[in-house]
Amino acid sequence: MTRLSIGALPPRFDGVRRIAVLRAGGLGDLIFALPAIESLAVAYPDATITLLGMPAHAALLDGRPGVPIHDVEVVPASPGVRNGDSDPGEVQAFAERMRHRRFDLAVQAHGGGRNSNPFVLRLGARLTVGTATPDAAALTRTLAYDVQQHEVLRWLEVAGLAGAPAVQLEATLAARDSEVLQARRRLPAGERHLVIHPSASDPRRRWPPERFAAVAAAVVREGARVHVVGDAADVPLADSVVAAARELLPQSRRERVGSLAGALSMSELVGVLAVADLLLGNDSGPRHLAQALGTPTVGLFWAGNALNAAPLSRSAHRMLIGWITHCPICGADVTRPGWKSPRCEHDPSYLADIETDDVLDAVRSLLPPS
Repeated sequence: MTRLSIGALPPRFDGVRRIAVLRAGGLGDLIFALPAIESLAVAYPDATITLLGMPAHAALLDGRPGVPIHDVEVVPASPGVRNGDSDPGEVQAFAERMRHRRFDLAVQAHGGGRNSNPFVLRLGARLTVGTATPDAAALTRTLAYDVQQHEVLRWLEVAGLAGAPAVQLEATLAARDSEVLQARRRLPAGERHLVIHPSASDPRRRWPPERFAAVAAAVVREGARVHVVGDAADVPLADSVVAAARELLPQSRRERVGSLAGALSMSELVGVLAVADLLLGNDSGPRHLAQALGTPTVGLFWAGNALNAAPLSRSAHRMLIGWITHCPICGADVTRPGWKSPRCEHDPSYLADIETDDVLDAVRSLLPPS
């Protein structure tokens, strides 16, 4: 197995049998950290690895073959760690329960450390590694946090602080046979299937929905089927994409574009993405999940996010970039990190300069021929 050194690679720690990795956040956030977790598993083959993550992470990893995560502890709401109404008593109870697990190594893979480093230190692990801004609490070994670094490489470098060299650069996940069989009831074999995810947690990272609709209509006219996905909150957006696409199609083809938004469990989403021929989407969890499952993707990224989150390979992935650097409404510089320049109140698309024809060309380059 090839091992790569990304940054410094000090000696491994002695006596590590229990590892905790803090990686709350979205689905894509977890996927960015999976190569680092794989590195830790190879470097410490006798250790168990516990992910301190989110409910969606637990749902994704439940019974997932080939992932070196032994269990998931869902972290409570805590400022700067997990959004929501934080209950100090709940956070304290969680920390105490984690201390009883007697972790040898706690890995902070969750941002610059201003909030996450104190959270990790409360776990009582014998050793700690992670990133740190200048005002963050110190860990046993620390990497200076720089927002301008790809997320996968950042967490691989953090794993390297624990003496764990990289063994892979892109996350890989496997769909279970049952997930594939179930998905084939929705996406039958013998046809080409494009999955579109038009949402993103930050509305500024969304390509305009009418342009997704134009691409959907074009590929339907060329014989493919289109399935729009998203969670329950994305149902109105997905419905608007489907409705706009159908308006561009003759009546006889309108049923070939439909919405699955709000209708899929995590396991069902995995299956759909695994059997799809291609995913077209913004920089968000389903795009990163599709890539990890081995499905080709066309990703739409704002320039700043492309630096942090773009696919590293191009054989099966295309990336189109929005280059807007100032808010079109108020002119605020949007290239500066949030802690250096307050976010303006506006939510325009920072992908609006990506042309529909360019996206359609990318889609056509990866969809298999009819």
